[in-house]
Amino acid sequence: MTNDGLVLALYMTTRDFAHVLFEGPLSPIDWGVKEVPGPKKSERCLESIVHLVRTHRPDVLVIEDYIDPRSHRSRRIRRLNASIQRWAEEHRLEIHRYSRTQVRETFEKFGALTKDQIAEAIAKYIPALEHRRPPIRRPWMSEDSRMGLFDATALAFAFYRFGPHDS
Repeated sequence: MTNDGLVLALYMTTRDFAHVLFEGPLSPIDWGVKEVPGPKKSERCLESIVHLVRTHRPDVLVIEDYIDPRSHRSRRIRRLNASIQRWAEEHRLEIHRYSRTQVRETFEKFGALTKDQIAEAIAKYIPALEHRRPPIRRPWMSEDSRMGLFDATALAFAFYRFGPHDS
């Protein structure tokens, strides 16, 4: 895969998932956050992701590296990412995983290390996402669901930086 095709980056959270579809490193063409309340959340997330893939037909799927031993993601999110990877492989869709460490390395040159700093850097380079940037999170606040868009975008940036390979 060259960096010319469509890249769909996904980021799972406890309440929802975010997606960003890129046609080039600084060219998102679709994005959103899909809330999935209630029971069978993982199954319904996977169904929604399959629908996204069938609608947009990306060349590459990018997810967080759920196998990384430093990952602090819940068991449900790890299993969901594993299900996404299995589905992609069964359907011969190229899939890549990037760790939080690789995402941080991607943004080091911008002096951005925290999630808020990374979101700020992304908004600077992709003005279309600026209005979606959540306020800086305070210790007593839960994470704004819009942050998932920036987490998904950061995964796509890692793909464009590190190239098409698994971590």
